[in-house]
Amino acid sequence: MKIVSNKNNLQVLHEDNHLIVVNKRVGDIVQGDKTGDKPLSDVVKEYIKDKYNKPGEVFLGVVHRLDRPTTGIVVFARTSKALTRMNELFSNRETQKTYWCIVKNKPSNPTDKLVHFLKRNEKNNTSKAHLKEVPDSKLASLDYKIIKELNNYFALEINLHTGRHHQIRAQLSAIGSPIKGDLKYGFDRSNPDGGIHLHARKLVFTHPVSKENIEIIAPTPDDVIWNAI
Repeated sequence: MKIVSNKNNLQVLHEDNHLIVVNKRVGDIVQGDKTGDKPLSDVVKEYIKDKYNKPGEVFLGVVHRLDRPTTGIVVFARTSKALTRMNELFSNRETQKTYWCIVKNKPSNPTDKLVHFLKRNEKNNTSKAHLKEVPDSKLASLDYKIIKELNNYFALEINLHTGRHHQIRAQLSAIGSPIKGDLKYGFDRSNPDGGIHLHARKLVFTHPVSKENIEIIAPTPDDVIWNAI
C-alpha cells in the first residue's frame, strides 16, 4: 500500500495487470451520477493513463460501489475478463467483506447476528429494516462485534452475509446504534466533512485470473476517533 498519485491523492492498495484496488475517501463518488461530480473511476483512469503512458481510452470496469459518505476498499477491473469474473464473485457472495464503524450507543450484546428484511425507498434513497418480511423486502444478514470501547463511542467490526442497499446503516439504526455522522439513519449530528464513520476495512477474494488468494486491508481515515482504534 502506498500513495501513488500526489495530483489526485490516490491511495492504491493493490495493482496488477487485471485489477486495481483503491482506498476511497469521504465524498468520493465511485461512478458518475446526476451530480456531475468527477467520479473516482475517472481519477483511476487518469492515474493508469499517466503511469503507463497509455494512448487513447483506458478500460476500467466498476466492480462494486460504496456509498458516497463512506470510506475504504473499492475494486476496479482493468480488463473485461477480470470484470466479468469479479462481477460473478461479488454476485455469488464469494468474497469476504469486513467493515469497521463507530457508533455512540452501545449495542445490547458485545457480539451478535442481525437478521432483518430491508425495504428500499427510492424517493429518499433509504432502506428500512423490518423484523418480519414485508412486501418488496429483501433478507439482510450480518455479524458484528465490539472491537474497542472509546470514551464516548464504540468501534464495531462487521462481516456481511448479504449485500443490500445501505444494509449496515439501516440494520445498526434498527437496533438503536446509528453510525456516527449518519443523519439519514438517526445519528444526532453530522460529521464536519459530511461523511459517516463507516469504513470498508478488509476484502478477501480469489484473483480472477491468477487464482491466488488476495487479502486487502485499507487504512482508516486520519481523524481522532479512527486513530484511537
